[in-house]
Amino acid sequence: MIKEIKYFLYVLTIILFTFFTIKHYFSDTHKKKSYRSVQSIEEKIVTYSENLPVLKNDTDNIVEYVKNINNESKKKYHFWELLFNDEK
Repeated sequence: MIKEIKYFLYVLTIILFTFFTIKHYFSDTHKKKSYRSVQSIEEKIVTYSENLPVLKNDTDNIVEYVKNINNESKKKYHFWELLFNDEK
């Protein structure tokens, strides 16, 4: 008898927990609070982004291009030949 009561209480606890959790998350007050928190975060992002300093661009003419001369003396390798090559 006690075993059945214990199982009933376990099941009842689980059912009540899920019911109240779902009821809370789908309530209007929770939706309002979550919307307000998202709005406040967006307002903070806008405020902080307006106060960001703009840095001067100093990356002009940084890259130097080198002419690539075709060197005929380079050995051309193929992937499978490198795997099966016994020379060291």
